Amino acid sequence: MNFRNVAARVSRSFIIPLAMLVAALIVGINEYNYWQSREAKEATEAAQAKRAGILTLLQHALDAETGQRGYILTGDVAYLEPYDKAVTAVGASIAEIRALYINSPGQLDTFAELTRSIMRKLTELDMTIRLRKTSGDSTAWQELLRTGAGREYMQSVRAAAETLVNGATEERNAAMVRIDASLKFSRISVAVAVVLCLLAFFVYVNQSTRLRQAAEDQRNALRRERDRLESLVEDRTSSLAELATHLQNVQESERERLARELHDELGSLLTAAKLDVARAKSKLGSGSGDVLERLAHLTTTLNAGIALKRRIIEDLRPSTLSKLGLVPALEILLREFGERTGVTVVSNLEPVALPADHELTIYRVVQEALTNTAKYANANGVTVTLHQYERHVELTVSDNGVGFDVTARSTVSHGLVGMRHRVHALHGTLTVESAIGSGTRISANVPRIAINSDATVVQA
Repeated sequence: MNFRNVAARVSRSFIIPLAMLVAALIVGINEYNYWQSREAKEATEAAQAKRAGILTLLQHALDAETGQRGYILTGDVAYLEPYDKAVTAVGASIAEIRALYINSPGQLDTFAELTRSIMRKLTELDMTIRLRKTSGDSTAWQELLRTGAGREYMQSVRAAAETLVNGATEERNAAMVRIDASLKFSRISVAVAVVLCLLAFFVYVNQSTRLRQAAEDQRNALRRERDRLESLVEDRTSSLAELATHLQNVQESERERLARELHDELGSLLTAAKLDVARAKSKLGSGSGDVLERLAHLTTTLNAGIALKRRIIEDLRPSTLSKLGLVPALEILLREFGERTGVTVVSNLEPVALPADHELTIYRVVQEALTNTAKYANANGVTVTLHQYERHVELTVSDNGVGFDVTARSTVSHGLVGMRHRVHALHGTLTVESAIGSGTRISANVPRIAINSDATVVQA
């Protein structure tokens, strides 16, 4: 294992520089070829533009000469229209072509010579046309033609144009040679890069072969560790769930014991005190008005204490649940909640047959839901439904309050966690649906049979 690690480190220390070298080489070759090809392309385009511009300028000059000849031979002014267009186009072409030769001083002199020859030719053509217009049948314009100046000017134009066209052709050919050289260099460089890539690939394959078994061993170790951790989490979760259920059972037992003691001990004390007050009141005459008033106030206080004792006992362990059943106990709970809070309560409770712990769970869920509604919901209406089906009982508590974000942690969530644990402990399900401004709906499905941990069932 140590040998494979050393080999892996050695191979990695060789592959990384090689890969970086190949990457840098490919990028460098690509950039070099790009700029070379771009410069050659620009040079080709410039040479082609020069060639096309010179040929166009020469064509305009020939068009002007053709228009001039047509007019002086026929006297028809219709030939002057193409002549004028050609003269105008010559001026525009000269300005455009001069911009192409601005960075070529040697060729710029030749282009200047071409421009001077064209201007002399155009001057000769214009003079001939003027003489033809003014002299009528005179032969003055013919004498000007016989001098041969126009032919000499045109030959100068053709010679200068040919020189510039040849120069542009040579520039284009040189650019093509550069492009060909760039392509050859790119071909050779790519071949070298491919060889280096193959070398890196073979080294990588060799390294992968050596490391595959080590990676598989590591995956197996991680898989075993993950399975162990998952098993540990499941055991801890199960233990925590059992502990929470035990604590809830202990809490309910303690509540029941405390309620019984309050009922027996505190109840007997309050009742005895109330009887003593009644006896003392009966023995006092009508002349003891102040004492009778105080005894009446004491009787009222004792009655309030007895009512408080009864309410505390009902909160700790509702006696109505064991004496009257689930539905009457829920009806009393809902009525007292409505009277205490002023919230309108609508109930639809069907008689159900459930084990005692199931009934207590449903009662506690309703009690906790009403407590949350009174504290946080700011609702003016609550609806509680209880329906019995073949295999389960469905409880729903909904309000029209402000609602809350069920994904956010809040003080309400602790009560919801407790309700969910109570229901899950009976192998039931509890869902909470709420949104800001849309109220809250709590639904609990509790099986009608008690399911023990050993998968046996106890019929209700």
